[in-house]
Amino acid sequence: MPPDAVIAKQPPRLRNEAPKTFKSTDELQDYLLLGVSRTFALTIPQLPAELCRVVSNGYLLCRIVDTIEDDPALDATQKRHYSRLFTAAVAGEADVESFARSLSGLLSTTTIPAEHELVQLTPEVIKITHGFDEPQREALVTCVRVMAEGMVYYQELDTHAGLASLTDMEKYCYYVAGVVGEMLTRLFCAYSPEIARNCAEMQRLSIAFGQGLQMTNILKDIWDDHERGACWLPQETFSRHEFDLADMAPGQSDTGFEKGIDELIAIAHGCLKQALEYTLLIPAREAGIRSFCFLAIGMAELTLRKIGDNKSDIHGNRVKISRRSVKGVVAASRVAVHNDFLLRALFTFCGRGLP
Repeated sequence: MPPDAVIAKQPPRLRNEAPKTFKSTDELQDYLLLGVSRTFALTIPQLPAELCRVVSNGYLLCRIVDTIEDDPALDATQKRHYSRLFTAAVAGEADVESFARSLSGLLSTTTIPAEHELVQLTPEVIKITHGFDEPQREALVTCVRVMAEGMVYYQELDTHAGLASLTDMEKYCYYVAGVVGEMLTRLFCAYSPEIARNCAEMQRLSIAFGQGLQMTNILKDIWDDHERGACWLPQETFSRHEFDLADMAPGQSDTGFEKGIDELIAIAHGCLKQALEYTLLIPAREAGIRSFCFLAIGMAELTLRKIGDNKSDIHGNRVKISRRSVKGVVAASRVAVHNDFLLRALFTFCGRGLP
C-alpha cells in the first residue's frame, strides 16, 4: 500500500461494512466531495491539479462549519463551542480527534449520512490541510475562522421572520460565501503571478461573486430553511410590497411575496454580472480556473430562471436544473472559456429573461 493511502474510519451508520480504502488523500477528498456536493464535485476538477487539491480541502472544511450550523440537534451554545474548537483544530491549536469524536456523537439524523462521514473523517481532512504551504494554509484558516464567527453570530439571532434589511442579508452572504471568494482569490493569486496582478480588483469582486451564489441558494432553499425555523430573506424588501415574511407559507400565491422574490433575483443577477467580470480578469490561458468560475455562474443563472418561473412554489424539482442543462453549460463553457466575447455571450444566454 502506498504511503499516501488512507483507510477511512467508519461512522456508526456503516460499522457493518468493510472500511473504505483510498489509494491517496486526493481519492479520499474526491469521495467526500462527491458525497456532500455533486456541484463542486463537477466544478473543482476543472482546476489545475495543484489548485484542485487545496480548493477541495477548503470546500470540505467549509462544509464542516456548515454542518455545525445546520444541525437542529445542536443548540446555540454547542454550535459556538464546536465552531471555535474546529477553527482551532484547523489552525493546529486543538485536538482534532476529540473534536470529531465528540461532534459526530451529537449530530442528528437530519444531517445527511455523507456529512456524518465527513465529520468523522475530519482528522484526515485537516491532516491534508496542514500539508499545504504557508500561504495556502493561511488562506484556509482565515476563511474558516471568519465563516465560523459569522455563522455563530447569525445562529444566535431569531430569523424565523427573516433578516431586518438587505444589508443584513448581504452581511450573512459575506460570512457564508464572500469569505470563500476571498479565499479562492488568495489561492489563485498565490498560484499565478499573472493572476496576482489583478488581485485587489478580484478581491473586491469576489465578495459580490459569493453574494450572487449565496443569494441563489437562499432563494432556492427558502422552504427547507423555513422548516427548521430560519429565513434569510430581508424583511425591508418585502415590506415595500406589503408582505410580512412572518406570514410565509409553502405554496402561497401572494403578489407582494412574488415581487419581493423578483427584486432579490435581480440583485443576485447583478452580483453574478460582477462574478463574470471577476472571471474575465483571469488570463484566458488559465482555462481551468475560468471554467471553474463560470460553471458556478452559469448554473446559478439557470437556477435563478427556474426560481423566477416558480415563485409561488420554489421547491424541489421545480427549481432544480436538469442534468441536460448542466451538461450543456459544461460543453458550452469549454468552447467559450478562452474568449471574452464568447464568455459574455454565454452569460447572456444562460441569464436570458432574468431581471
